[in-house]
Amino acid sequence: MITDIVGLRVGHWTDAEAATGCTVVLFPEGTVASAEVRGGAPATRELEVLDPGATVQRIDALLLTGGSAFGLAAADGVMRWCEEQGVGVPTTGGRVPIVVALALFDLGVGTAEIRPDAASGYAACAAAGAGPVELGRVGAGTGATVGSRVPGGPRGPGGLVAAEAVAGHLRVAALVAVNAFGAPAGDDAIAPALAAVERQRGWVAAGGNTTIGLVATNARLDKAGCHRVAQGAHDGLARAVFPAHTRFDGDAFVAASVGTVAHGPASGSAAGSEAGLAVVDADVDAVRALAVHAVAAAIGSLGP
Repeated sequence: MITDIVGLRVGHWTDAEAATGCTVVLFPEGTVASAEVRGGAPATRELEVLDPGATVQRIDALLLTGGSAFGLAAADGVMRWCEEQGVGVPTTGGRVPIVVALALFDLGVGTAEIRPDAASGYAACAAAGAGPVELGRVGAGTGATVGSRVPGGPRGPGGLVAAEAVAGHLRVAALVAVNAFGAPAGDDAIAPALAAVERQRGWVAAGGNTTIGLVATNARLDKAGCHRVAQGAHDGLARAVFPAHTRFDGDAFVAASVGTVAHGPASGSAAGSEAGLAVVDADVDAVRALAVHAVAAAIGSLGP
């Protein structure tokens, strides 16, 4: 589970009747992050702040949301909740929370006029906890669908999925809202994918598209390293969905390093200490490789 990365908390807001929702991940102080977008139709907020060349060196919260660009309004509620908790970058005008938001298109299912808003984002924060995370048709995955593996067939259920890859003390966990134009990959994926492309008549596919998510690690990385890991997350998506990164998708991943947070006794590949807490050091290529596996395994849990 994503909350196996110590310090992370996850909460959902879900409207099952309208088939939409949002999911918030809250990060501990000291978390570093970067991101990569490969889809042709992204809907994001504050993503540029995660560029390795940008000044800010932290992330406080990540919002995964339905509602397409409308759903980005839920980040206002996440901002308000974080401000009330005293979280954010210190400035002369008070703390400014660093809240990044990624949205998927689910307006073609449920009720398009109902989408996550500021109250929804605030509620997801209030519900956030460090325990087991509910998955499936919940939060950002409530209205998610995936392409059919049968040529001309209807879209199948997507949803919120998760998986973890572990090597010694090193952990990489993925939380993904799968709402892809493509279908779960397999030897028989080419024909239905081509059929779906041929049926395409509008800017977005019926039901909507975009896979968004988070990969988090207990390894200590800088923003440049996190960017490499985010690239690996997309490699995992391309393994699990065919085709991925189409012009109808807004595929985006954030990679976060929680390497200043406790991770049990220091031994083996764990080394260093900050405020008495064990820190895991790892080669960025090793972290990226585990990210590829975690994302592919998470999406693969949807089944055929």
